[in-house]
Amino acid sequence: MKRAAAMAFVMLTTVSCGAAEPVAPPAPSSEPATSAPVQDKPAQDEPAQEPASPTPSATPSTKPSATATPAFRAKVSAVSRDRLPYSWRPGCPVHYRDLRLVTLSYWGFDGRPHTGELVVRESVTDDIVTVFRKLYARRWPIRQMKLVDAYKADDYDSIDADNTSAFNCRNATGSSNWSNHAYGTAIDVNPLENPYVTASGSTAHKNAKKFTKRPMKGKGVINPGDMVVKTFAQVGWEWGGYWSGTKDLQHFSKGGG
Repeated sequence: MKRAAAMAFVMLTTVSCGAAEPVAPPAPSSEPATSAPVQDKPAQDEPAQEPASPTPSATPSTKPSATATPAFRAKVSAVSRDRLPYSWRPGCPVHYRDLRLVTLSYWGFDGRPHTGELVVRESVTDDIVTVFRKLYARRWPIRQMKLVDAYKADDYDSIDADNTSAFNCRNATGSSNWSNHAYGTAIDVNPLENPYVTASGSTAHKNAKKFTKRPMKGKGVINPGDMVVKTFAQVGWEWGGYWSGTKDLQHFSKGGG
């Protein structure tokens, strides 16, 4: 009986020990098996990095600037008879074949560049181009520039429209002699702002009366000794504003008169 009880106790002990939970094996180490330090790869073996995308920059515009000044242009060409239907006729002191059409740039009263036309004698075309190139560079304003034939060669109407013009086969104002305009060696510039003024101080154009005094300020106004007068003088052209008595403030002519 005692022997049987002892065997039962031994069996019970064995079962109790087998029921114990096994101890979990240690987790594998993430460190390399060797204890030697890991060396970095040479820099040349490193994979190339993608370059940073450059910030897009504004592409320079190929269009001209809105404020760019167009270059001065001038063209001298023969003038045909049909361009002078009113301003030239047989008996004029210069033949139309001795005249030239000058097409050139000028600055308008609107602050913009324009193209105008003048007819002058062939011998003074260089003078005209030189003067108006300098006026253009200074942006000196001119109201308009058409052949006087646009007004049927009526000098009064051309002046009333403030038209800058040159050749016109006509007599000098108040004279039976040919004007220098009839020879193609004179030009009237902004005739309203620079009127023909009598010795008494009057002018035939009502819309020009406020411009009879000199000196005075104003767009397109010519004053004694100013840039316009000096520029014409440099090529041998005299100003009618220096005449004694009557003064022709719009008028410039080669050699005077």
